[in-house]
Amino acid sequence: MIGLMLIFALILLAIFAPDIAPYDVVKQNYGLVRKPPSWAHWFGTDEIGRDVFSRVVWGTRASLLAGVVSVSISLMLGVPLGLLAGFVGGAIDQFISRLTDAFLACPFLILAIALAAFLGPSLTNAMIAIGVTATPIFVRLTRGQTLAAKVEDYVEAARAVGNPHWRIALRHVLPNIVPPLLVQVSLAIAGAIIAEAALSFLGLGQQPPAPSWGSMLNTAQRFISQAPWMAFWPGFAIFCAVLSFNLLGDGLRDALDPRHK
Repeated sequence: MIGLMLIFALILLAIFAPDIAPYDVVKQNYGLVRKPPSWAHWFGTDEIGRDVFSRVVWGTRASLLAGVVSVSISLMLGVPLGLLAGFVGGAIDQFISRLTDAFLACPFLILAIALAAFLGPSLTNAMIAIGVTATPIFVRLTRGQTLAAKVEDYVEAARAVGNPHWRIALRHVLPNIVPPLLVQVSLAIAGAIIAEAALSFLGLGQQPPAPSWGSMLNTAQRFISQAPWMAFWPGFAIFCAVLSFNLLGDGLRDALDPRHK
């Protein structure tokens, strides 16, 4: 519930960022360069006098958007492939499984960086790169759950009364493998937020002057001793966002696990 409340707070920040942020996120003020936190600037200012609090608030949009869109791409690609591999089996299963193994053999973040660099630096391309890179996780999970579900009695009963294969897969198997997918979605969003921050840190995600927690950390590293608040607040925002989705994933796993009923 704590994770759910934090996520709700982040969503509100993202939606109402124009009303919550007290200052323009791109307006420079060289009279306020690297000022410490104060009543006027709660989180201090950055290297060119921009309000850090306003940029952290606006950065919530980029991080949540990257998390949700990236995982949506993974779901749209991974679930049909996993369902097809698990339900049909045979050569199709072997081909999809070996392709999935090949992708999983590469470190997630390295593959995302390579794909984002190939597509070009932008938030949209970063989301595509993260989504495609995370797809094998959903393929493997969906395949495993489908293999377990298709031998259940209710599937055999549906097959016995003459239901076509596509109807059994979509009407009887898919709805019964949704709970573990929901848990993985929550955990994958947390991973996508970290990946987006890493890509933005490397200059492959959200492009300046648009605010992003990762790009803010990249800028702050040069002033870590003079202005530590520049690094603390975007880092703390990443920590809270990732922790909240991980807590939600753990809660969903316990709530949807029949062994805990």
